Amino acid sequence: MKVFQFPLIKITACFVVGLLIAHFAKPAFLFSIISSLASLLILFSIYFFSKSKLVAPTIFGITVLITAVFIGIFTKVSQDPTRNKTHYIHIISEQNKNCTAIVILEEKLKTTAVFNRYVAQIISLDGKATCGKVLLNLKKSSPLKIDIGYKLQAIGTIRKTKPPMNPNQFDYGNYLENKQIYGQLFVKSNSFRISPIKEKSLFYYASLLRNRIIHNLEKNHFHKAELSVVVALILGQQQDISPDIVRDYQYAGAVHVLSVSGLHVGFILLFITFLLKPFPNSRRGALVKLIIVITFLWTFGLLAGFAPSVVRSVTMFSFVAVGMYLQRSVNIYNTLAISALLILLFQPSFLMDVGFQLSYVALYFIVWLQPLLASLWTPKYKLASYFWDIITVSFAAQIGTFPMSIYYFHQFPGLFFITNLVILPGMSLILGLGVFVMFLAAFDWIWLPLLKALEWSIWLLNKAISWVASFEGFVFRDIPLSVFMMWGLYFVIFSVIIWIKKPTFKKLLFLLIAIISLQSLAFSLKYFNQKSEELLVFNYKGASVITKRYGDKVTVYLSNKLLNNNYVNLALNSYLIGNSCILINKRELPNLLYFRHKKILIINRDGKYIAACSPDILLLVNNPKINLDRVLQVIKPKLVVADASNYRLYCKLWQTTCEKEKIPFHSTVEKGFFKL
Repeated sequence: MKVFQFPLIKITACFVVGLLIAHFAKPAFLFSIISSLASLLILFSIYFFSKSKLVAPTIFGITVLITAVFIGIFTKVSQDPTRNKTHYIHIISEQNKNCTAIVILEEKLKTTAVFNRYVAQIISLDGKATCGKVLLNLKKSSPLKIDIGYKLQAIGTIRKTKPPMNPNQFDYGNYLENKQIYGQLFVKSNSFRISPIKEKSLFYYASLLRNRIIHNLEKNHFHKAELSVVVALILGQQQDISPDIVRDYQYAGAVHVLSVSGLHVGFILLFITFLLKPFPNSRRGALVKLIIVITFLWTFGLLAGFAPSVVRSVTMFSFVAVGMYLQRSVNIYNTLAISALLILLFQPSFLMDVGFQLSYVALYFIVWLQPLLASLWTPKYKLASYFWDIITVSFAAQIGTFPMSIYYFHQFPGLFFITNLVILPGMSLILGLGVFVMFLAAFDWIWLPLLKALEWSIWLLNKAISWVASFEGFVFRDIPLSVFMMWGLYFVIFSVIIWIKKPTFKKLLFLLIAIISLQSLAFSLKYFNQKSEELLVFNYKGASVITKRYGDKVTVYLSNKLLNNNYVNLALNSYLIGNSCILINKRELPNLLYFRHKKILIINRDGKYIAACSPDILLLVNNPKINLDRVLQVIKPKLVVADASNYRLYCKLWQTTCEKEKIPFHSTVEKGFFKL
C-alpha cells in the first residue's frame, strides 16, 4: 500500500511493535536499555558509513526500523510505574487489612450505587512515602463535596487488581492496569479527613473552571438531562449522564458523540479559524492566529481532562494548524503518524486504550477509503454533495471499526448512517454555540436567549437519537467474534479495498487467499467448538450457577431463587457469546451430577447427602450445615469446591479442614470459577 511509502508511517508502526512486545513479553529493564543503546550506536555507525557510500541506504533504513522497535520496548518498560520500589504494589499485603493512606484526587469517575469513585495518587501509606495510581472508592452517605486536587487521609483496605472471576468476563483488572492503576482503595464514609492543603496542579484549576461553568449553567436553570449531555460533548465529563441516554446513543450508533474526539476538535478548529478570519494574513498575523488556535486547542484538551481521544485529536489538529500556518498541504498520513508517535512516546499505555485504537482506525479509514466511496457518485447540487460526504465518511469509519467494535462490544447499530445524517449537520452549530456559552459561563456572563438555544438544540439532538434508538430491531446484539476472526476480517477488508482501488490479477489472488483464510479460520473454530465439553461452577455472589456444555449447547443448573430470574442470563451472557454457544435448558440444582465419568456430589443448605456415593468432587453450596471432617471421612472425595453462595468464614474453615485431610480445596471467591 502507498501509505507505507511514508517513512514516518514505517517508524511509527515499528515503534508500536516494540510497545506490543514489551506489553506482552515484559522484558527486563536492563535488556531494554542495553538493546536500545546498542541499536542507536549501530544506527549512528551505519549512518556515518552510508555517507561514505560504504553501506547501502537500504541497510540504513532497516536499521532505523529495528532501532524504532527497541526504542518502543524501552519506552514501555521505562514508564512502568511498578519498577519504582516505593510503588504501593510492593508494600501492600495480600490480606485485606486496614491501612492509612494519604492520597491526592486526580480524576473523578462515574459513581456506582454504593461508591463515589476517583483516580487518586498515593503519596503515603502507613507513614511510608509511596507512589502509584489507585482507584479510590469512597462509600456514599457523606454530604461533603470532594473534587480534583483535594488531599485526603483515608483509612481503608487496598486490594490488588484480580483476573476475571468468571469465564469470558470483562477483565476489569487488566483495563485498570492499562491505565497504570494496580489496586483499589475502599474507604468507609466516616473513615477519611480532608486536608486544608490542596494540590494546585493544572488539573485542579481545570476542575475549578469546569465546576464554575457547570454551577453558572445550573444557576440559570439549564435542564439537568441536557446539561449532562452538553458537559460530555464539550468538557468531556460523562459522570452524570443518565444510563438511558447512554443506551440510546449506543443503540443509535452515536456513542462516540458523548466522548470528546477528533469530530469535536475538528469542528472547534474550524469554528476558531472562522472567528479569526478578520486577522491579517501577513506573516505576523498568521503566527498570532497559530498561537491563538494552538493555545485554545490545548486549553480545551485540559478542560476535557486529557483523555486519550482528546490528546490524540488535539495533537493531530495542532499539526494541521501548523501546516495551515506554513501554508502547505499537510499530508494526513504523516500527521496521524506524528501525533500517534508523540502521544505514545509520553503515554505508551494509551496504546491499549480501546477509544484510542478505534479513533485511529476510524480516522485512517476515513482518509484512505472515503475518497473511493465518494467517487462512486458525483451529486449535481451542493446540498446533496454535503449529505453524500456525510454518508461516505460514516460508512468509511464504520467499515474500519466494524471488526474491532464487534470484538470489544459484541453489538452493531444498523442505523448508524441515519444517525450521522441526523446529527452531523447540526454538530458544528451545537459545538460552536456550546463553546461560546461555556466561555461566557466561565465569567458568569449568561445571555438567556443563547442559553435556551443551546438547551433546545441538545433537547432536539437527544430526541433525534432516541427516535433512531427506538428501532431496536436494527441493533444487532450478542455477536460472537474472537481476536483471530477480527484479524481475519481486517485481512479481507484490506484485500477488497486494495483490489477495488486498482484491480489486478495479483490483487485478486490476494483477495481470494484472504477470503479462503477467513473461511478456514471460521470452520476450524467451529470444529474445535463442537468438540469442546466442559462443566463450570461460576463465581456468582449469593447463589449457585453451574453450566454443562457439550459443543455449542449449554445446560445451566441454578439455585431455586434464580430459576425464574432473568438476571442470571446476563451473568451467563459473556460466556455464551465468548464460546459461540446457546442456552438450551435451565434446571434446578440436583444433588448429584455426572460429567465425563466424573461424579459430583452437591451438598445444599439442608446438609443432606448420599453417604455411599464416593464422589470425585464434592461441591458445597448455600452454607450447608455439616461437619466437614466427618463428611470427608465418609465419602472420601478427591476434590472439594465451594462456590460464592457460601459465607467467606465457612470457606476459610472448610479450607483448613481440607488442608488437614490433604484434599485439594477450590473456593471460587478466592480463585474464580471452577472448570472441569
